[in-house]
Amino acid sequence: MAQLNGLTAEQVIAEAGRAKAERERKEREQALAEITELLQKQAAAIAAKEKLKGFEVKRSRFYIRERQYSGKEPVIEMTVVNGTDSAVARAFFKGVVASPGRSVPWISEDFNYSIRGGLEPGEEAKWSLAPNQFSAWGTEVPDDAILTVTVERLDGADDEPLFGSGGFSERDERRLEALKKQYGIQK
Repeated sequence: MAQLNGLTAEQVIAEAGRAKAERERKEREQALAEITELLQKQAAAIAAKEKLKGFEVKRSRFYIRERQYSGKEPVIEMTVVNGTDSAVARAFFKGVVASPGRSVPWISEDFNYSIRGGLEPGEEAKWSLAPNQFSAWGTEVPDDAILTVTVERLDGADDEPLFGSGGFSERDERRLEALKKQYGIQK
């Protein structure tokens, strides 16, 4: 208020206009920086998804088997090939069990597997995994149900993520689109 002391009404209005213009300039500057950051994050996520394609799930099956003393046990069988250029110590997946013609899957769950000894580039492995029978994986499904597995993330020998698909979220996408629309950016 001290800055406005002794100013005429026109001078106060002019000062308010300058302050508003300065605030808008700073907001635009920050928004443009955030857009650049989100675009870089989006590009990195796209590149990571491409690299994830190198880790191929060649075969996947899901069934529930009867165990002699422990009851029913869910089983995920997979054959994978490491077509990346890095050794993989842990792989993270999204598994969807659905019947043809049904719009809602029986099971849609994330799971991961710590690979004993890792999987070097070019190696193939066959796994028989036994997820928790008290989780969604314990659900009885029809015989026509098919397991589809998507690779979501891979960790290297140092237990650090090599690449993953989760780097650019739906929230990031919405925020990027809103900022681009607000500031008239067509990229």
